[in-house]
Amino acid sequence: MTGKIMLLAAATAVGATVFAIGSLADETPAAKPVSPIYGVALPEGYRQWALIAPALEDAPLNELRVVVGNDIAVKAYRDGTFPFPDGSVLVKLAWKRTPSAEFAPASIPGAATTVQVMVKDAKKYAASGGWGFGRFINGVPADQAQHETCFACHEARVNNHDYVFTRYAP
Repeated sequence: MTGKIMLLAAATAVGATVFAIGSLADETPAAKPVSPIYGVALPEGYRQWALIAPALEDAPLNELRVVVGNDIAVKAYRDGTFPFPDGSVLVKLAWKRTPSAEFAPASIPGAATTVQVMVKDAKKYAASGGWGFGRFINGVPADQAQHETCFACHEARVNNHDYVFTRYAP
C-alpha cells in the first residue's frame, strides 16, 4: 500500500511540473514594438536611468527635453570615452513646454511628444556610424520616413562627437 501511495505522489508531482512548465510557456511576453530600419526597442527601466543633460528646444518644437543613459553611456561620458563603447544607450524624453501655474517665468512639462533612443553597436549599425535609432510616440514607433532622417541629421551636425548631440551636464 505504501508503494502505491508513493507512486501516486510521484506521478502527481511529475504531472504538476509538466502543467507548470506548460503554463509558463503560454505566458511568453509579447514582442516589443521596434523602430523601422534599425529594429530598436524602448529599453526596460529607462525612466530610472541617470541624467545626462536637460535641453530646451525653442520654436518650432517648443519642448523640454532630458537625455538619460544606461550605465555604460554614463561611464563613457564621465570618463570622456569617445567613441562611445558598444552597449551604450541614450534615451531622450521630450514634452511640450507649458507655463507653470505657480511661477510664471518657469516652464514645466506638458504633453509628452516623443521618446528617442540611440543604441551603440558598431558592427550591427556600421552603416549609421555604429548607432541604431528609434523614435516612439506614445510607445509606438514613428513611421519609417521619420527614421530615415535620424542618421543624416546626426552625421551632418555631430560626426566629430560620435554622432551624439548631447554633452554631459556635470
